[in-house]
Amino acid sequence: MTQAPSATANTWRLIEVQREGAVEWLTLARPDQFNALNLDLTQELYDYFGSLPDRQDVRVVVLRGAGRHFCAGYDLDDVDQLTVSLDQGLRLQRQLSAVVLRMRRCPQPIVGLLQGAACGGGFALALGCDVRFAAPNARMNVAMAKIGLTGCDMGISYFLPRAVGPAVAAELMYTGRFVKSERALRIGLVNEVVPEEKLTETANELAQEMLAMSPVGLRLTKDGLAMAQETSNLATVIALEDRGQAMCFEAFMKEGVAAFREKRAPNYGAAQ
Repeated sequence: MTQAPSATANTWRLIEVQREGAVEWLTLARPDQFNALNLDLTQELYDYFGSLPDRQDVRVVVLRGAGRHFCAGYDLDDVDQLTVSLDQGLRLQRQLSAVVLRMRRCPQPIVGLLQGAACGGGFALALGCDVRFAAPNARMNVAMAKIGLTGCDMGISYFLPRAVGPAVAAELMYTGRFVKSERALRIGLVNEVVPEEKLTETANELAQEMLAMSPVGLRLTKDGLAMAQETSNLATVIALEDRGQAMCFEAFMKEGVAAFREKRAPNYGAAQ
């Protein structure tokens, strides 16, 4: 892998960004603090995900944590900055939540790799990913429910019921109860549980399959899937699907069909 060429790449302190082809590997890099979120790490994630809509060179992002844990939640040593005043607390809270919004709005699929703790804000980051793979030692919880806050935070009340259903979401959000990898797989919270040393390989295999789609097709699929989950109107969803397919017909379908018939990998770059 190579360091990603980015205007801000040299300023990253708490994340690491590496490129392998059209896949970018984003690593939370506070291992001594279990990759806990603080204001500086939040700002770097906000900037990184905000840069993705304009980047055609990146087609898939893999999000992971350095060391033993994915992300242990919000750094409690930083809590005093949230309690100075209601105005400041709300401003900083919205900065945290905006990271998840930017994850969902970027056109690149995000694959999350979870080992150890994925708690509180780390759980929210995991839920913001499109696909999640977990190591056997992964454990997740709505940690904010245990420190005097609500269980509704950083999009958890939106994503969790959609992933596991309202009853299980209520159980987890009302208690802060931990979910270990075996149950997480059973209830649909993660896609697969694999040995920790196989997480990178598993993510790379999936990323390569994603890259077999046309560039616009992959972006529009993420966009369409998100829109379909946000509306209950079938006609609206189908209209969006029709638009996306029509946009890909001329640019990519001829090459895709030819590659399928010839049993080879498509060359969508030449088709543009």
